[in-house]
Amino acid sequence: MSVAVGFVPTDEGRAALAAAIDEAVLRGTDLRILGPGFADNTEQAQTELAGLLERAQAAGITTNVRHMVGNDDPGDLIVDVSYEDDVELVVIGVRRRSRVGKLILGSTAQRVILEAGCAVHAVKPPVGPRN
Repeated sequence: MSVAVGFVPTDEGRAALAAAIDEAVLRGTDLRILGPGFADNTEQAQTELAGLLERAQAAGITTNVRHMVGNDDPGDLIVDVSYEDDVELVVIGVRRRSRVGKLILGSTAQRVILEAGCAVHAVKPPVGPRN
């Protein structure tokens, strides 16, 4: 079995990947990382990803990274992977939204939550101190 996670180099993406590593450790499963996409695949993103991969490997988790190519739609890719036989959980990062923004969760997150073939764990990044 495995846990799949969509990764982009944002606070939401980092929170999702950290939560996915924790879930893989708890479940004793492999970790599939989807992303970053072509536009987000910068040197900084690769450095962040390498650091998180080291954390996963230190925890004894086997990882597999699948970079999105060209015009791959992240939502389609995540939903498709969620239907593979060995995927038991998908982890995605979501943004905090205003009241109006909550009506429209976000196209990718909303699609994954509604269309996934397995359980979805939606993760918000930590909040800084409030004034």
